[in-house]
Amino acid sequence: MKLTLRRRQILWAYLFLSVSLVFFITIRWYPTLLAFNISFRDWNVFKGAGDWVGLANYADIWEDFFKPRSAVRAAFGNTLRYVLFGVPLQLALALSVALLLVRIRQLAGFFRAAYFVPFVTSAVAVAFVWNWLYAPQVGLINQGLKILGLPMQQFLRNPDLALPSITVVAVWRTIGFAIIIFLAGLQQIPDIYYEAAQIDGANRWHMFWRITLPLLNPVIVYLAVLQTIEFLRMFDLVQNMTQGGPLNRTTTVVLEVYNEGFSSYNMGYAAALTVILFGLILAITVFQLRVLSRRVEY
Repeated sequence: MKLTLRRRQILWAYLFLSVSLVFFITIRWYPTLLAFNISFRDWNVFKGAGDWVGLANYADIWEDFFKPRSAVRAAFGNTLRYVLFGVPLQLALALSVALLLVRIRQLAGFFRAAYFVPFVTSAVAVAFVWNWLYAPQVGLINQGLKILGLPMQQFLRNPDLALPSITVVAVWRTIGFAIIIFLAGLQQIPDIYYEAAQIDGANRWHMFWRITLPLLNPVIVYLAVLQTIEFLRMFDLVQNMTQGGPLNRTTTVVLEVYNEGFSSYNMGYAAALTVILFGLILAITVFQLRVLSRRVEY
């Protein structure tokens, strides 16, 4: 039976879709379901599948959470601090830069690429460079403070400064992506709205507050959800800059998962942490979608 052109196109579409579907099943879905299974077992890296222990791993996490100087409690607390400090700062800076970039015509491509480069740079390389910038004596930042007559700081060794210092690096590394998305959103806003507002006597602040910000709501919601998930999964920068120190003041849930699974070889406990983190991400995402989403029409 000879296939028509339409049928051949449909078959090719299913073929190409199946490639990505196999990727998601093998790389995303299967490990996720496996993590749920492992979280209910006494699983060891070397021995493999262990005995079914039910909620014992979750009970251990609950018990550890309330211990003095608990690493688990510190991990969850620090992870939420990364989100609370990093996401609003990143969105505000990215929108500010995007508002400037959308106005320029000369070298616009160069500036966009310059801001985007850190996003595609290896986290290990970024951590290495910023470790040098934060170095106590020879670091460029401390040298600048010395020139200004200000005291030099132990950025990554001071328990009060370590987490904000890593947050700054995380914001700097991923801000380029947010800028590009904001630029796309700004370019979709019709100029007729601004022209009508100018005729009515609105200034730039009124136009930003009444036109730009409301019409950017879908972009803001998208970036808020995406960047919140990114900060909740913070691992690579922390591992390469402080390893969770000093005094567990920079550790995160994902770093605790890594330590439990591949340092202590307690894979069941680590899997239970990932399930809890999954639930936390899901709850925060649903909350953001319900609270931040606004339908705006002019």
